[in-house]
Amino acid sequence: MATVELRFSALPGHVRTARLVAAAVARRAGVDEAVLDEVRLAVGEACSRAVGLHQSAGITAPVRVALIEEEKQFSIEVGDEAPRSGPGGAASGDAADAEAEEDEMGLAVISGLVDDVEVTSDAHGGLIRMTWQTTPPEAAVPA
Repeated sequence: MATVELRFSALPGHVRTARLVAAAVARRAGVDEAVLDEVRLAVGEACSRAVGLHQSAGITAPVRVALIEEEKQFSIEVGDEAPRSGPGGAASGDAADAEAEEDEMGLAVISGLVDDVEVTSDAHGGLIRMTWQTTPPEAAVPA
């Protein structure tokens, strides 16, 4: 199991780098070439979401990205340190409703691009784990 870890300042300009690294590692892990654009888009969406959460909460900690190569799958975890409050939390009003709607839309986009997605969050931050199946490296079939 090989893992690559990235940490970057919560700045939108760094999202592109995370997308490029994720696509390169996914290719090496055996993710089908036809799926690499979906990997890029999903990572971009998850990282942009984490950057936005950090910026809106004034968090200076870096966004974390782990690229995990396993036997038959490739996973990417994007973590943030933006605390979430439960139902009835401090955030309310039109701005909070618009932010929640945008967040749901981003998660819907990710869900449509990924074989399996898991989203968790608590008072210490959130994590999006995205997983794609990999193609086993088989011997090429002679023509």
